[in-house]
Amino acid sequence: MSDLTALLLLPVLCGIISTSTAASSASRKCEDSLATPLPYSSFTSSSVFDQAYGAGYAKLNRKQGAGGWSPLDTNRNQWLQVDLGSRKQVVTIVTQGRYSSSDWTSKYRLLYSDTQKNWRPYLQDGNIWTFEGNVNSEGVVRHELQHTILARYIRFIPVEWSRKGRIGVRLDLYGCSYWADVISFDGHGVISYRFRSKKMKFVKDVISLKFRTTARDGVLLHGEGQQGDYISLELRRARLQLSINLGSNQYGSIQGHTSVTSGSLLDDDHWHSVVIERYRRNINFTLDHHTQQFRTNGEFDHLDLDYEINFGGLPVSVKPSSGGRENFVGCMEGITYNGDNITNLVRRKKVDTSSFRNLTFSCAESNSVSVFFNSTSFLRLPGQTYSDTLAVSLSFRTWNPNGLLMYTTLADSWVELGLTEGKVTFLMRHDTKKLRIDISSGSGLNDGLWHSVHLTALEYYAMLTVDGDEASTVRTTIPIYIQTGGTYYFGGYFLNTNTGSLQRSFQGCMQMIHVDDHPADLRAVEQGLIGSFENVSLDMCAIIDRCVPNPCEHSGRCSQTWDTFSCNCNGTGYTGATCHTPMYQQSCEEYKHQGKSSGSYWIDPDGSGSIAPFRVSCDMTEENVWTTLKNNLSPQTSVTSAEQEGKAVLQITYNVTDEQVLLVTSSAEYCEQYVAYACRMSRLLNTPDGSPFTWWVGRANERHSYWGGSGPGIQKCSCGIEHNCTDPKHYCNCDADLRSWREDAGLLVYKDHLPVSQVVVGDTGRAGSEAKLTVGALRCQGDRNYWNAASFSSPASYLHFPSFREETSTDISFYFKTSSTHGVFLENLGTTDFLHIELRGGSVVFFSFDVGSERVELSVRSPVPLNDDQWHRVEAEKNIKEAVLQLNGQYREVRLSPPQGHTKLEYYSDLYIGASSGQRGFLGCMRALKINGVTIDLEERAKVAPGVNPGCQGHCNSFGMHCRNGGTCVEQYNGYSCDCSLTAYDGPFCTDDVGGYFETGTLVRYDFPPEAGASALREEKSLSGVGVPSEANLTQEELVFSFSTSSAPSILVYVSSRTQDYLAVVLRHNGTLQIRYSLGGLTEPYTIDVDHRNMANGQPHSVNITRNLREIRLQLDHYPVSTHTLPEASDTQLNLVKSIFLGKVFETGQIDPILIERYNTPGFVGCLSRVQFNSVAPLKAALRSGLAAPVSTLGILVPSNCGASPLTISPMASASDPWHLEAAGAVFPFNEDKTSEDGVDRNSAIIGGIISMVIFTVLCIMVFVIRHMFRHKGSYHTNEAKGAESADCADAAIIVNDPAFTETIDESKKEWFI
Repeated sequence: MSDLTALLLLPVLCGIISTSTAASSASRKCEDSLATPLPYSSFTSSSVFDQAYGAGYAKLNRKQGAGGWSPLDTNRNQWLQVDLGSRKQVVTIVTQGRYSSSDWTSKYRLLYSDTQKNWRPYLQDGNIWTFEGNVNSEGVVRHELQHTILARYIRFIPVEWSRKGRIGVRLDLYGCSYWADVISFDGHGVISYRFRSKKMKFVKDVISLKFRTTARDGVLLHGEGQQGDYISLELRRARLQLSINLGSNQYGSIQGHTSVTSGSLLDDDHWHSVVIERYRRNINFTLDHHTQQFRTNGEFDHLDLDYEINFGGLPVSVKPSSGGRENFVGCMEGITYNGDNITNLVRRKKVDTSSFRNLTFSCAESNSVSVFFNSTSFLRLPGQTYSDTLAVSLSFRTWNPNGLLMYTTLADSWVELGLTEGKVTFLMRHDTKKLRIDISSGSGLNDGLWHSVHLTALEYYAMLTVDGDEASTVRTTIPIYIQTGGTYYFGGYFLNTNTGSLQRSFQGCMQMIHVDDHPADLRAVEQGLIGSFENVSLDMCAIIDRCVPNPCEHSGRCSQTWDTFSCNCNGTGYTGATCHTPMYQQSCEEYKHQGKSSGSYWIDPDGSGSIAPFRVSCDMTEENVWTTLKNNLSPQTSVTSAEQEGKAVLQITYNVTDEQVLLVTSSAEYCEQYVAYACRMSRLLNTPDGSPFTWWVGRANERHSYWGGSGPGIQKCSCGIEHNCTDPKHYCNCDADLRSWREDAGLLVYKDHLPVSQVVVGDTGRAGSEAKLTVGALRCQGDRNYWNAASFSSPASYLHFPSFREETSTDISFYFKTSSTHGVFLENLGTTDFLHIELRGGSVVFFSFDVGSERVELSVRSPVPLNDDQWHRVEAEKNIKEAVLQLNGQYREVRLSPPQGHTKLEYYSDLYIGASSGQRGFLGCMRALKINGVTIDLEERAKVAPGVNPGCQGHCNSFGMHCRNGGTCVEQYNGYSCDCSLTAYDGPFCTDDVGGYFETGTLVRYDFPPEAGASALREEKSLSGVGVPSEANLTQEELVFSFSTSSAPSILVYVSSRTQDYLAVVLRHNGTLQIRYSLGGLTEPYTIDVDHRNMANGQPHSVNITRNLREIRLQLDHYPVSTHTLPEASDTQLNLVKSIFLGKVFETGQIDPILIERYNTPGFVGCLSRVQFNSVAPLKAALRSGLAAPVSTLGILVPSNCGASPLTISPMASASDPWHLEAAGAVFPFNEDKTSEDGVDRNSAIIGGIISMVIFTVLCIMVFVIRHMFRHKGSYHTNEAKGAESADCADAAIIVNDPAFTETIDESKKEWFI
């Protein structure tokens, strides 16, 4: 509820509190003993064990007779009934066992009634409530009723009893007298309460009444005014609908109609209480203790009624336009309207009741007798024998789609009347003649409402009618003679009957049972005079609507059977038994730490809270994660026409609600929003002291007059802060009012004011004035809730939160890490409820809680230790259906909750993080603790708690594995980051490829410092972030890179030295790969030829070359690693490493002529990526031009990841490798007439080849065109080294920038010109 709504409801709520206080005071006085003063005759029972055990002896603390009541039989069909003499309010029940005996009742239920008919079970939390009774004969057990019982008769039903003895009880009831005027409505009479003046204008209304009916439709009250205002309360399909309209305008743009529905099954002939409280547009609508709070539509606050308000129906003047709405049939009592007791005024004849034919002040009893069936019930009734007509009718109500209503055998066949998938079905089967007749009628009849069925079968036909609709009666012919058997079974559960019936048990209620067109005498059945029954409850229909109120949270759709309900959570964003568990993570930060990459995600910051999940953009390319919320305003939107008071108003809307935006900004560390105002003769803010021409509206509709780059309270733009405005006299560029275009732009960073929802531009009305507005997306980074942590350093330390409110559904989630084997995470020490989560044995998380008098315990065992100082996540939830404990998102235990005891707690209890009850508390770190979607601020409370410190370190222990490809995890206070500086990758997890596309002649050169400088730089990093190797002479090295090309030959990578040692990887003319090692000691370089694959096929390939002394290991793509060994004569050191060349070699000194002559011209054309030589990433250094590095580039190098992920191809033997021309059985070309072994015609392969050739030709043309375009634009894109301006040619530019050029000339006077 918003603060505004709460404020508006204050007067009403104060009145309610005052009324509740008075009621509470009355309730405290309502504690008279009701049963003890009664005479012996007021107590009756199903049976008595002996005269001394009579019902009249069942009074609390009495010892007369045998000291209490005990029935003859000890089973669940026994009952003790108390007649209170008149209707009483019962608020408490107290029980004892039978005096000085082994007889007591350990569990029981209560029924109540005004007439000894139509008993109603006492309900609590949506269930037939079972009370905990006694455990001995003398102890007194007292229960305060959650809901007051108003009744004359109370029945005590034993459910469980002493195992040592029998059922026994003494009891007393506490409460007080009750009296109210009752009025009977016959469907014609209407009470018209006239106002003191013709028109009444109400800002506040309080209406209350109680009603009782067997009709599913009817108007309880109605009032209206000539201006269109109205209020109406009516039954529709046994549900109560409140409709109200405080006014709609004449143009229809403001629609005030509001309608709310509550309750169900209200045609049960029991009393139901209604209270309607209205203050202006705020309404409390209460039905039987369940309150709905809502706000009416429209903008009006008063209810304008003319002349009167009517109870029981519509006045005659309204009837013609009411659309056939029926008047109420039943009884009402306690009708009050704004303090006036209407029923009392009727009795005193102060109100118009002329429409009543016979006004009575009593409530007539219903003649129908309900029969309640459970899954083990049946009712057997007699009928006529050998009759040629079968006639059965009944009414039923149920939630189950299937069930047997009636079964009977005929002379040589049988008949079944049942419910199948919500339809009434008639099945007749004749086994001898193999005859089967099957018809059905109706649909959706398992909706809990009463439905009537009438079946008639004669010699030639059968008729089936549902709900008295003669027009839809189903008829069928019967080609057999009908001869009734005289016995009828109802309810489906009957034994010792060898029939072909499915015997589906019916669960529900029946009434108005007729056999042979005669009503069944159920009283005679109850007395054992006719028929029989088993587990049937007469005079009671204990149907419960488990879907009202809806137990499915977040607008989940509820469906039910007789025993249970289920929730359909599709489309809600939540899951679980009651749609309570969020499906999405709380923020982009959490997605990042699950290893996700940038993209669009659904987030749910308040978890199981009331605010729905929403979609945001998550940018994870930087160290900090950005959450972006876009708006509807296009960049550079022209501001032209003035809309109000000479100002143009631009509304900024987002794809989320205000509440959702607030969730993002409140938990973020930092937020920003870019705004720009481009102007020509359109002033922006005026002077700091003047009235601004333009302002913007942010959160909570607050108006702000500062602009991007400035701050609250400073009516300036960024140029005014930095003192660089166009006109020094003004504080914004646009305030100079120039005829040329200017702009004021910057970031709004005060997040409590964001986002921008409206911009009002006030200076565009003059001639020549123009303005363009840009409002960027709202961008926020960080999630304080996700990293809200505390460290517990003592087993006795804890955090205390005194305001923990437990709900019917409660969920708790948190992260923890510890090195301890035991410890209590948290516990709730309420007055009646208990909740506890702890770590046991270093591998088990234990979760326990109380539901009513029962304790539920769950535990999850981890296959790996939990005390490994790594982060682990615990998620616990309990709801009215089940309890769930989940560990690390994968290990879980689910346990069904007890059926009762899930009372929604209305008090606040103490929550302890750690242990306060003498147990060993948690030792370690805990973070992101959430309870019911609310983050518990551990850090703030830890600042003042002994033994607990805010924050937590050591995130890399848990999340370090997300830093890939050699990235290093770096600890931060609220998280961690990945240092990718020593890798060939980028991105938050070092997973983004860094690569470039090489044109003809493009090369990259990375130079190592001289040996004298290498030792000085061994522990440092270059400014490019690329590490310098610690050794100048290498005995082991690793070269890793990926490439894709369609041209050969070329040099891929060349590692030179200040001697003649080198390492080269080249593509030969046929596209195969060759690795060349020259380490000295050999007359020719050692070569490794990879002959079995053409690598110049345009596909990405990865190469990994690792050498350790003489052993060389080579892995190509996903093929197995091959091992090679340098000859014994070869040296093992790569001496004085000098440079790394990519794509082409331009080097002075003695160079292997084969490399130059065969592979260096025209150079590599294609993509290179992931290039790393030991800890050096030369290509990454070249592409990060903003940082200084010993790297130079010649030609066109376009950044690209080159699709560097190699094809995943399983290892292939040479015999089956199509690139191995000596493969056995490979014959080219294939015979076109041959077909494959599976019968597929090879013509399709030829057609595919033709299509491939066409596509290849088109691609070649496109490549040629693109290359031609880049050749013309190459001079604009070349990233030449410094000194190129003074060089005569590009080659000279490299020489000028070569720090070792002179040294190389001294080593060798021989030059190679390329």
